[in-house]
Amino acid sequence: MLDHAGQGESGHSRGRADGRRAGRRQRRHRRHRRRRRELRAERDAAGHRETVTVVRDDADLLAVWLAPGTECVKPVLADGTPVHLEPLESRYTKPRAVQRDRWFGTGVLKLARPGEPWSVWLFWEPGWRFKNWYVNLEEPLTRWAGGVDSVDHFLDISVHPDRSWHWRDEDEFAQARRDGLMDDQQAEKVQAAGQSAVEVIRAWGPPFSDGWQHWRPDPSWAVPSLPEDWDRTPAHVSS
Repeated sequence: MLDHAGQGESGHSRGRADGRRAGRRQRRHRRHRRRRRELRAERDAAGHRETVTVVRDDADLLAVWLAPGTECVKPVLADGTPVHLEPLESRYTKPRAVQRDRWFGTGVLKLARPGEPWSVWLFWEPGWRFKNWYVNLEEPLTRWAGGVDSVDHFLDISVHPDRSWHWRDEDEFAQARRDGLMDDQQAEKVQAAGQSAVEVIRAWGPPFSDGWQHWRPDPSWAVPSLPEDWDRTPAHVSS
């Protein structure tokens, strides 16, 4: 499954947020071309924008690498307070802004299959000791002229090397519902998607069975930077 891992395209990020939606992430990439592509991410009243390197992009899978030290844009409260420090009860209702920053940690490999309502992220400890898979429940990726777009659904799943798993962010999911970020029908769809992901985990299907935890980035890849127009409103999402 790693036969495309050396292609190494780049993608950019930018975004804009809507305070009444869970968020959007937009990315666009093509194989065999070392071209800049954009990834846009939005959540709540401000948005994440991340610049990534495309590892693989075909009919079966989009795999992108978020390298350590990558410049990004993250949401903060309007007064500059980090979002995670705000009490959950007011986290999704207080005004927000965005702030340029850099991705810290060891980097993240993100895997998304067309039409699937979740992506799978891989995390490592320093020294490339594999830490865990992270199932991010979201809308299936939608391609547009400047990237790909997705809507985050708050609820997540951690999967450990011994194949055990547990739900994550159930409190955030419940708070998002209370704050009107998703209605009951949407929440039921998200929970059903989560159960479908759990079935894949229990059966140890792809991408968990594909050996991506042994993947490593090409050391020659440069860390991509944000485009100059990262804060420009993108064109309407297109297929």
